[in-house]
Amino acid sequence: MTLDTRIDEIADGIYRISTAIPPAAMPGGFTFNQFLIADEQPLLYHTGLRKLFPDVRAAIERVLPVAKLRYVAFSHYEADECATLNDFLALAPRAEPLCSEIAKMVSVDDVSSRPARALKDGEELALGRHTVRWLSTPHLPHAWECGHLFETTTRTLFCGDLFTQLGHEHEPLTEKDILGPSAAARRVFDYYANPRNQPALFAQLAALEPTTLACMHGASFRGDGARLLGELARTLDGA
Repeated sequence: MTLDTRIDEIADGIYRISTAIPPAAMPGGFTFNQFLIADEQPLLYHTGLRKLFPDVRAAIERVLPVAKLRYVAFSHYEADECATLNDFLALAPRAEPLCSEIAKMVSVDDVSSRPARALKDGEELALGRHTVRWLSTPHLPHAWECGHLFETTTRTLFCGDLFTQLGHEHEPLTEKDILGPSAAARRVFDYYANPRNQPALFAQLAALEPTTLACMHGASFRGDGARLLGELARTLDGA
């Protein structure tokens, strides 16, 4: 089956790579998205599943040589987040895994061909004209090692699975509602861990006032990200 992988710039120098999985392959259809920050030290966020590697690699090559990747980052340890980490490290000799301190300790350094660079909560890393900041969010939405990356120049929050949307036909970037569709996905998958400090973690993310939410599954969102994160927090609290 031929899959449709496309790449679109959703913020200045930030590209969304999206592979549409049709209903014939996955009931209802789905998307797996990775994000590339093209800069002096390029960063790939999420690697995608192993079967998607050739398509993701080809999409990156439309913007820059894969060999130039400096960091391969991800929210938490899961196949769609980092299954092809070592494949990218083999092609990019200067690349380092980038993850949370917990992820480095419990998983990444054991499976990675090179040691990971762990970021502390709130730590920033300059890539050139972009700077990323790590936000540790254990169990939000799931996994002890979970966290999210924020690009400070474009105010883009790489929010992983927070707003997962079902289906395979999505705009790369939308100003339409993604909260409703993400609620539908939660009813199907029930994938939120609901930690005790969930409201505080959402408040930490909302305080960043992101203007772009780079979602791992579905369309990315442009608009008042703080409002949307607050609404999501209230919805979960009410549930």
